[in-house]
Amino acid sequence: MVEEFVDQATEPLEQARLVAIAARGIADIPQYVDERLAHLTASIGRIDHIKSSIKTVRESLPNGAVAVEQQRIESGNQLVLVD
Repeated sequence: MVEEFVDQATEPLEQARLVAIAARGIADIPQYVDERLAHLTASIGRIDHIKSSIKTVRESLPNGAVAVEQQRIESGNQLVLVD
């Protein structure tokens, strides 16, 4: 699920990165603006790091833990009176 959100954000973020790169090419842009644009492009470029972090978290979970949690969520918060 979280991967889907990141994937949805990837294209708009890439477009923003391209705009920021183009803005850095504006003649006589103040240095403080250029620095902020450089920081923005670098931050957007870390989207792969986010994806990698999500993958690492998923791989570190014990086998079956996600399925157990999903089943718990689907069953709701009702108390089980009979086993």
